[in-house]
Amino acid sequence: MAEGVVGLVVATLGAALATEAATFGWSLLRKEAAAIRDVFGKIRQSKAELESMQAYLHKAERFKDTDRTTDIFVGEIRGLAFQIEDVVDEFTYKLEDCKHGGFTGKIRSKVTTVWGMPGVGKTTLVAHVYNMLKLDFDAAAWVTMLKSYCLKERLKKIAAEFGIAVDVATSEMRGLAESIHNYLQGENFIVVLDDVWTPLVWSEIRNVFPTSNCTGRFVITSRKHEVSLLATRESAIHLEPLQAYQSWLLFCKEAFWNNDDKECPLELQELARKLVAKCQGLPIAIACIGRLLSWKQPTFAEWEDVYRGLDSQFMKDVIPDAHMILKVSLEDLLYDKKNCFLHCALCPEDHVLKRRKVMRQWITAGFIREKEENKTLEEVAEGYLAELVNRSLLQVVKRNHDGRLKHCRMHDVIRLLALNKAKEECFGKFYNSSASGALSVEGARRISVQGENIEQLSRSGATHLCVLHVLGRCINVDFLKPILTSSKFLSTLDLEGTHIKMLPNEVFDLFNLRYLGLRDTKIESLPEAVGRLQNLEVLDACESKLAYLPNNVVKLQKLRYLYAFTPGSPVNETGDGVKVPIGIQHMTALHSLQCIKATPEFLCEVGSLIELRTLSVCNIRSEHSAGLSNAITKMSHLVHLEIIAAAESDVLQLDGLRLPPTLSWLCLGGRLEKISMPQLFSSWSHLNGLTRLQLGFSNIDEQTFSCLFVYMVYALLG
Repeated sequence: MAEGVVGLVVATLGAALATEAATFGWSLLRKEAAAIRDVFGKIRQSKAELESMQAYLHKAERFKDTDRTTDIFVGEIRGLAFQIEDVVDEFTYKLEDCKHGGFTGKIRSKVTTVWGMPGVGKTTLVAHVYNMLKLDFDAAAWVTMLKSYCLKERLKKIAAEFGIAVDVATSEMRGLAESIHNYLQGENFIVVLDDVWTPLVWSEIRNVFPTSNCTGRFVITSRKHEVSLLATRESAIHLEPLQAYQSWLLFCKEAFWNNDDKECPLELQELARKLVAKCQGLPIAIACIGRLLSWKQPTFAEWEDVYRGLDSQFMKDVIPDAHMILKVSLEDLLYDKKNCFLHCALCPEDHVLKRRKVMRQWITAGFIREKEENKTLEEVAEGYLAELVNRSLLQVVKRNHDGRLKHCRMHDVIRLLALNKAKEECFGKFYNSSASGALSVEGARRISVQGENIEQLSRSGATHLCVLHVLGRCINVDFLKPILTSSKFLSTLDLEGTHIKMLPNEVFDLFNLRYLGLRDTKIESLPEAVGRLQNLEVLDACESKLAYLPNNVVKLQKLRYLYAFTPGSPVNETGDGVKVPIGIQHMTALHSLQCIKATPEFLCEVGSLIELRTLSVCNIRSEHSAGLSNAITKMSHLVHLEIIAAAESDVLQLDGLRLPPTLSWLCLGGRLEKISMPQLFSSWSHLNGLTRLQLGFSNIDEQTFSCLFVYMVYALLG
C-alpha cells in the first residue's frame, strides 16, 4: 500500500531529523554548518508534506482499482516516496561518514584549529562537540596546554588523559613518548589541545602520536592567529563574536535561568539590550553580566545601577572569568608589549586607533627599543601591533589597499578590564570629565581626559604625569597651565581635535617632551620658543592652521616626524604647503616630512635628509623639478613619495628622477610631459614593492597609459 510506504518514509525522515541537534553541533566546527541546516529544513518540509499525503492516501486506496486517474496518482506518490527514502538513506549514510571522516575516517591525520579573541567561546564550543563525539573514538584526550608546562609535563597530562598506565612521577620523557605512541597504535583517537600559545607546542609533541595504522584527529584552540595556521585553510575556524540575536538569546538564558520561559520583561528590554550591546557579542561577558542580573530584582532601577556601573571597578569584581582571561593574556606579553597594550586602553570607548599614530606614541614613550637586527623602530612597533591583533587583544577595523593594518580598536569589555589593570599597576587612567565622581590621579603616570571640562584635573595636583591626552573640543587653556607647570617630566602632550588657538608658554618649558600632538587644532603659529624642546621627536600639526614653521624649529635635532597638513591633500586653500625655514638640512634624524612648500632654499637642503621614509612636497614649479629629482635620488630608504605641482600650468619635468626600490607609494599631482613619459615609466620597472600609484592631472592618454601598464606589469613580475 502506498500509504504504508509513505508512512515508512515519514518515519525515516523523523529518524534523520532526530540527529539534527547533534549533527549541527558537530557542524559548528566545520564550514558546512549553514548548508546542513538548510538540508534539515528541507527534510522537515518534505516530512510535513508526506504526512499530509498520508491522510489522502488512506482514502484514495479504496478507489484506486475503480479510478484510473487515482491509481496513476497513487503510483506516482509511491515512486516519489521510494526516491525520497533513497535520498534520505544516502544523506544519512554520507552524514555519518562525514562525521566520522571529519575526525575518524579516511584521512589518517587531521588538524582542526579554532581561534579567536579571549572569551569568545572557543573552549565552550569545542568541549560541546568533543563530549558528543568522544565515544565514537577508541581513545580520547583533552589537555589544557598551560604556558608554564614543560614538554615532559605536557606528555604526562596526555598520558593521564588517555588513561595510560605509567608511573608519571618517575617516567622519563622518552618513556612517556613511547608509551603514548604504543598505546595509540592501531587506534582511532581524538586529542583536544586547549589554549595553545605558540605553534612550537605542536611541533614538540606531534611526533609522539603514531601516523600509520591508525587515525588521529587533533583539535587545537588558541587566541593566536599564527597557531591557527597549523591547519589547512578549510580546517582553520575563526570564531567571531556573537550576532545580536544570538547575544540576546544567551543573555536571556543566563539572566532568567530560573524562569521557564527565559524571556525578558518588556519594561526591561530596552535597558537589557543596551547591556548586551556593551558586551559586543563576547559570550563570556554576556554570560557573566546575565548571571549578575539574575541575582538582582528585575526592576529598572536595579538594572540601571548595573548599567551605570559598567565602566567602574565593578567590572573587575563581577566578571572574574574575563578578568582572569585578560590577566593570563597580559602575563604572556613581554614588558614593552604589555605597556603598548595598556596604552591602547587609555582611549574612549569604541575609539578607532590609527596605526601610525599609535606606533609613534609607543616609540616616543620608550616602549619600542631597536633590539631586532636590521629593523627600524617603526618596523619593530608594527610587529608589536600585529602581535596584539593576532593575540585577539585588538580587533582589525580597516586594512590598507596592500593588506597592512590601518585602523584597529579594542573590544569594550577587554578595554574595561585593561583599564583596571592599568590602574592597578599605576600605568594610567582614563577620565570622562562629563561623568560624575571625583578624579583621583594619585600614582597615575598617564592620563587621558575625555570632555571639555578639565578643571578638576587642573586642581588635582598631578605632579608625576608623563603622558597627557586631552580629548575635547572647547577646552579652557587656562586650566592646562597648572597641569603643565606641575608635570615637568611630561613626554607626551596630545591635544588632537581641540579648538586651541595658541599653546600656553608652559609647554615650552617641558624639556622632556617627545610628542606634541596638534592635529586638527586651530593653532595658526608656533613661537620661536619651540626650539627649546630639544627632545621632541614628533610634531604632528596635520589639519591645523599652520602656514609656516619658526626659524628655531631647525634646532630640534631629534625630530623624526614633522607633519604639517593633511596627508593625501597637502595643499591648502591658497595652493601652498607649509613653509620651513633655512637650515632644515641639519635635521638629519627626520624620517617623515609631509606637506612642505617647495622653495629654492628647501630644495637645496632636502637632499641632506637621507634617512627620510616619507616625503610630501607641494607647490612644485617647473623650474624646481631638476633640483627635486637630484635630492630624491639620494634618499635610499624612501617608502612614500608625494609631489604636487603649484598650478595646472606647471609641468613636472622628472626625467632625471631615480626612485629607490624601497618605494611602495607614489603620488604625482601635476602635468607630465608626454614625450618623456615612456622614459619616466620605464625607470619605474624595478619598483617591485609599489602597491599604490596615483597620477593626478598628469595629461596621460590611452597610448601613454598602455606604456605605463607594460612597465608596471614588468615591475609586478620582477
